[in-house]
Amino acid sequence: MLKHTQARWGAVAIALHWLMVLLIFLQLALGRIAEGMALSPDKLKLFVWHKSFGVVILLLVVFRLIWRLRSATPAYPSNMPAWEAGAARFSHALLYLLMLALPLTGWIINSAANIPFKVFWLVPWPDITGPDKALQSLASEIHGRLAGLLVMVLIIHIMAALRHHFIKRNDVLKRMLPGGRLPERSE
Repeated sequence: MLKHTQARWGAVAIALHWLMVLLIFLQLALGRIAEGMALSPDKLKLFVWHKSFGVVILLLVVFRLIWRLRSATPAYPSNMPAWEAGAARFSHALLYLLMLALPLTGWIINSAANIPFKVFWLVPWPDITGPDKALQSLASEIHGRLAGLLVMVLIIHIMAALRHHFIKRNDVLKRMLPGGRLPERSE
């Protein structure tokens, strides 16, 4: 089923979720590795990969937002307290905001640095701003802080999903898995 139901996320949302998980963890690793390297051709290649996957994430998150807004989302478990549902809505909104803000700040960094960029060395990507060293520095600082915030929010997101499965014993985690299967919980 492509679209969501009241009980389960649809195949498109599930595929996008897990593709974004892969890309975000890849981005965090590429950024961290490249950041620690001395200036070299290898570092520049890593940054092209990092920027290219950032563009992919930006495009996918826009598509994902449109898809999500056009489909009703599955209902929260009926016994979920209002504070917990509110926290879930807030954390999801924050994740979407970060998935937009990180590629946008990366784009600003690159544009303000006046570095020509082609996505995967093939597709020329336009500048979002003119050359500006002060803006580049500010955007770089914001980008780094947002990446740290993203890591914290991801940890909370993962822990909440595991809590729903192992402690609350509901299907919140299972309905985002392909096929909805997980190993049985021990009683």
